[in-house]
Amino acid sequence: MSAESTPDPAIPGPGESGTTGPARRAKGRRRRPRAKRRRALLVAAWSAAGIVVLGGTGAGVLYFKLNGNLSSVDIDQALGADRPEKADNGSENILVLGSDTRSGGNRKLGGGTDDGTARSDTAMIVHVHEGHKKADVVSIPRDTLVDRPDCADTDGREHPAAENVMFNSAYSTGGAACAVKTVESISGLRMDHYLEVDFSGFQNLIDDLGGVRITTTEAIKDPDSHLDLQAGTHRLDGEQALGLVRTRHGVGDGSDLGRIQLQQAFVKALADQVKDIGLLGNPKKLYDIADTATRTVTTDSGLGSVNSLMSFASGLRDIGPGNMRMVTMPVIYDPADANRVLVEKTKAEQVWTALKNDRPIPESATEGTATGEARGVVNSAP
Repeated sequence: MSAESTPDPAIPGPGESGTTGPARRAKGRRRRPRAKRRRALLVAAWSAAGIVVLGGTGAGVLYFKLNGNLSSVDIDQALGADRPEKADNGSENILVLGSDTRSGGNRKLGGGTDDGTARSDTAMIVHVHEGHKKADVVSIPRDTLVDRPDCADTDGREHPAAENVMFNSAYSTGGAACAVKTVESISGLRMDHYLEVDFSGFQNLIDDLGGVRITTTEAIKDPDSHLDLQAGTHRLDGEQALGLVRTRHGVGDGSDLGRIQLQQAFVKALADQVKDIGLLGNPKKLYDIADTATRTVTTDSGLGSVNSLMSFASGLRDIGPGNMRMVTMPVIYDPADANRVLVEKTKAEQVWTALKNDRPIPESATEGTATGEARGVVNSAP
């Protein structure tokens, strides 16, 4: 059985499991996850989609007062010059992360203990092609075992390299800068921008947008994410949408790879709906979305003002679900640990080579790799 990500085990220490060293015997089929902690799978692209709406209105001058809402980090200063070269073909790469911090309002939504740490439970590389008319999106499974490079966080603290650790440990170790450096090390791609969102902000943004309409082909019920949907068409409010992008036990094979499939379907449904939301005649709704979106996202310093963020977002307004391809980084199950996945390096290289050359990702890059069992469960509502 193949799947597009794996359960939610605790983050392993260096050398606990990975691509090197003696393999432990995998016992049977991939285990269903037992952990009851709710995990937030948060995609900053969903918040960025709200900002894209604003960017297309021509009303950006009204929102300079929202600059104070924005948080930004200086990725370039933290990482220095030892990075992949910027592309010279007109394309851009944006790393979109969702963090599962349990602080503040997120503790109530996400459950678990506020231990002062956070992990990137969602990661997407958004490659915007030259001309900004289409995009490829590559999801990186959180439990992929990788070699994390040494990195410095934005406070200047140095963190040594580590082998065979879960991908999302990069963020919990060194924050945004370490996550960016790890992605650049895996892919060889320069990340031109960085966007991060927390899940309380995501919930509020969906509510401000008036909900998102989806159709489910089967019932989805997951007490852990407070989600109970019958097969059919639904308008999800913020809490339900958050439950959908977090759920893993309520549909498919219970894997994180399956959850990625649900996330990708939801992003497309959201993108499909955003273009149809009438905001020009509703200044209050427009302001509410601007206020929520700017409070929700953390950006790199290059997008750290309302003016630059909206200029960037308005340049993406022509990218809709019809010209947005979403894939998962090619992975296989770790034969030593059925709860982890490994990069399928040959096929992953096809993905990175295509993006470096600003070309579409070939179908062959994802054929025969691990995949979840939730594809087609969620679709845009007619």
